[in-house]
Amino acid sequence: MTASLTRIRVQRWPGLSSGLLADAALDRESAADYLGSGGYREVADLPGRLAASGLRGRGGAAFPVARKLDAVLARHGPRVVVANGEEGEPASIKDRYLLLHRPHLVLDGLRLMARAAAADPAYVYVSDPAVGHSVVAALAEVAAGWDIPVSVFTVDHTYVAGEESALVRAIDGGPALPTAKPPRAYESGVGGAPTLVQNVETLAHVALIAADRGSGDTFLATLTGAGHPPALLELPFGVRLGDVVGDVSGLRGATVGGLFGGVLADPWRVPLRYDDVRALGSGLGCCAFGLLGIDDCPVDAAADAVAYLAAESARQCGVCINATAGMREVLAGLRVGTTTADDVTRLAGWTQRVPGRGACALLDAAARMAASLLREFPAEVEAHLAGPCSRCADLGPLPRHTRNHLEIS
Repeated sequence: MTASLTRIRVQRWPGLSSGLLADAALDRESAADYLGSGGYREVADLPGRLAASGLRGRGGAAFPVARKLDAVLARHGPRVVVANGEEGEPASIKDRYLLLHRPHLVLDGLRLMARAAAADPAYVYVSDPAVGHSVVAALAEVAAGWDIPVSVFTVDHTYVAGEESALVRAIDGGPALPTAKPPRAYESGVGGAPTLVQNVETLAHVALIAADRGSGDTFLATLTGAGHPPALLELPFGVRLGDVVGDVSGLRGATVGGLFGGVLADPWRVPLRYDDVRALGSGLGCCAFGLLGIDDCPVDAAADAVAYLAAESARQCGVCINATAGMREVLAGLRVGTTTADDVTRLAGWTQRVPGRGACALLDAAARMAASLLREFPAEVEAHLAGPCSRCADLGPLPRHTRNHLEIS
């Protein structure tokens, strides 16, 4: 699915007077605009501010930002800081939006974190060439006053290219593929140096917190599917997805957290907070939500997602190669009614045994997607054992791999 920015609704939740999204009058925030709004200011005790805010990373793992900074500071320098803008989840556009339209907000956060970590150099890691050009242009606007060398590193997009160890491996000249842990990036990252990797949205929040213009209590969410035009929304934590969508009577469920959180039958009433969503056996991940309309089939949605993940596997870990392929085949068969009850039992076993066994989270995402289908839509699974639904019968047997990146300009 592709969409230009003119077709993507960009909106703050009512009551949010300012935040991560650019004002409607600004196509792209310039250095002058950003400086005029109080950006690039000097800040005392950034680690303390971050700890007090409770800010968590927005790349998917939601690790506390202050703790990650402390872990790097506990290692002897020199240190490196990387802004991770390689948006691996195919239905997420938040990081690319920020780098295209608010690059100085992200660069300010990068500057502040590099200073707090006593790091030199810093990198902005992206896969979209247009995004890379935007960052280069933004750096040129502030070159005279920039005291930390910053490089833009562009990599080919894959689902796993933004994983921390893949990022480190790519910057060091290798393929953008994950490696086994330990060591983690904070222990030995780019060039063997302790490396602080932070997601682009995370760094934007850092800049707002430092300027007393934010507290980290909002997040960017991408909303697609069910005939709705794609939307990028800034929401307060605790809002309910049903309140965001509005009328959910014509919806069968939604994928949550990109492909990370699986597919849920009734995600509408749960507050969108890390712990509340985790209690459903899901996760906020990158906060991308894919709506399933009344004519959509959750079996098809899960089968397509797992087929995409299997195709995106780095093919380095035997358990991932075998398990993602196995889950893909069972779900592909379930979609067209050729899977047996024994196959479904085997699928359920995989979802229990394989999480945590790969070098990255791709295997976990595939297992969670399959497990959530079995848990949330048992009637649909049972019906598909007898034969495909009308939608799946029309789609045919082959995985379509339609989880293409949204595109913005």
